[in-house]
Amino acid sequence: MSSEASDPLDALSVNARRSWHGFLSVYEPLRPELYRYCRYLTRSPWDAEDLAQDALARAFTTLSRMEHGPPNPRAWLFRVASNLWIDSVRRERSALTDERTPEPSATTPDPQATREAASTLVARLAPQERAAVVLKDVFEFSLEEVAEALSTTVGAVKAALHRGRDKLEAPEPDTTRRAVPEVVTAFCAAFNAQDVAGMTALLLDHAAIEVVSATIEAPKDGKVLRALIFGVKRMARAAELGGMEAHFVAGVQPIPPRLELVSCRGEPLLVSWYSHDDGEAVRAVTRLEVSDGRISRLRNYFFTPDFIEDVCRELGLPFRSNGYRWWLPQRSPSN
Repeated sequence: MSSEASDPLDALSVNARRSWHGFLSVYEPLRPELYRYCRYLTRSPWDAEDLAQDALARAFTTLSRMEHGPPNPRAWLFRVASNLWIDSVRRERSALTDERTPEPSATTPDPQATREAASTLVARLAPQERAAVVLKDVFEFSLEEVAEALSTTVGAVKAALHRGRDKLEAPEPDTTRRAVPEVVTAFCAAFNAQDVAGMTALLLDHAAIEVVSATIEAPKDGKVLRALIFGVKRMARAAELGGMEAHFVAGVQPIPPRLELVSCRGEPLLVSWYSHDDGEAVRAVTRLEVSDGRISRLRNYFFTPDFIEDVCRELGLPFRSNGYRWWLPQRSPSN
């Protein structure tokens, strides 16, 4: 009896991955536009990538419950992203309003004034207005497509456009340079020393280690950490070993990358410099979250070409794309 048959959970995982990869293959042509749309909404490279990933995951699960595929996949995918973003903004504003509303007391300000101030803020920065303007003016959706993407009517879209066009002014990005935690500097040094054990020691026991859109593991496994350093050896042989599309890694040398600590919009980031026949270029970006002096979350952006390009162009760094796919089968020998 095969291992898949004897372990239903493993078989389920394999089938789920196959379905997920098939979904990504079909929707891959829409991903650059999806990222760009999320970027306009969130105004942040990492928030845009997170929203795009969440939208793809939500679309995948929703599609599994639909009898037929959406007639307009582009508008449908943007609708999923719009709903996720609008809901998250409303939750954040609701929490912010709750935090700022004091407990009733003899000296409590007029609650009506508090509600009016909150309402003014929401009206001035209404998320549906921003989404409507971006879809119509940037992505050139028709009024009907905008209405579909925002789950509303054409009349409501026209009103949102009228209100929103005068308000869509991009705020200055946050460039306040944040202090770099010592553990981040130590992680960078351990990586460049190819010290996997040293890197692992800097992580919390329950830390999440993730290659965004590809895999996630617990620190004790160590597979992802080793792959971040030594995976380039497989990259250099992609033409025969599969995994990645070979044309993305043409000219890459099988030399472990080096990490460099940089600052983008005030946030410390780790960029991975890979060696190529014609010089070095950034192929990945890593973000670390820290709690109690140790790393609680590591997110490596490798199969996220739109995000990598966005960050590197902002920082003025040379970069190379890895594409979106990491699951291609091994090539068959040519006859």
